[in-house]
Amino acid sequence: MSDFEEFGRDLPYQPPAEPQHAPPGYTPAPRVRVGRLWAGGIGTAVVMALLVVVAILLVRGVFGIPVLAPAREGAYGTANTTTYALGAAGITLLATGLLHLLLEFMPSPLTFFYWITALSTAAAVILPFTVSAERSAQIATAAINLIAGVCLISVLGSVAPGSMRRPV
Repeated sequence: MSDFEEFGRDLPYQPPAEPQHAPPGYTPAPRVRVGRLWAGGIGTAVVMALLVVVAILLVRGVFGIPVLAPAREGAYGTANTTTYALGAAGITLLATGLLHLLLEFMPSPLTFFYWITALSTAAAVILPFTVSAERSAQIATAAINLIAGVCLISVLGSVAPGSMRRPV
């Protein structure tokens, strides 16, 4: 007997496994294409940062409302404008992480995502009215936050379906 035949004698015979069939009506959960989701999230973060800069340029430069800095600082304002834009990008990346978790683990993930981000946007719209500032600056900041929130919800919400792969 060869070494191979002797080695095979020690192992019990196991017939090939029967293919497993899913019960009728069962649909496996879709899989997240992580690269596509995060690429969409990074793209959305860039859009959000640019949206904030453009909105501040519009509000400060065209309407003359001193948002985030005294009027003497010009249309762009101060480093606060950059901080606001980077903050919007950072919040977008956090929202992408939230969306990733929801897509992986929750039933109806987009429903939860829309509710969480809509309520967060509502809080961001209310927040400027809780600090002492000129009413026009409060309204302008609230409007920027509203537009940014709607952008985040709509763009990331549209990225989610494209990042899902249905199993075969």
